[in-house]
Amino acid sequence: MFKKARALLMAGLGLVMGFFGVNAHAVGPDLTTLTAAVDFGTVTTAMLGVAAALIVVYIAWKGAKMVLGAVKGG
Repeated sequence: MFKKARALLMAGLGLVMGFFGVNAHAVGPDLTTLTAAVDFGTVTTAMLGVAAALIVVYIAWKGAKMVLGAVKGG
């Protein structure tokens, strides 16, 4: 008896919570004022500059290894 009543109560509670819970998540928060104020242009430029510097160092290192290998004859 109690199992049936409990199952019915849980089903009803789930139905009610599902009905009201859908409206709470229908519209997300509006963060356009925060995201519009941030400019990532300078950060992107700085990151690309660091990456380019690392690539130049890596290419120079590889070139030096190739030259030393050619001089050694190995």
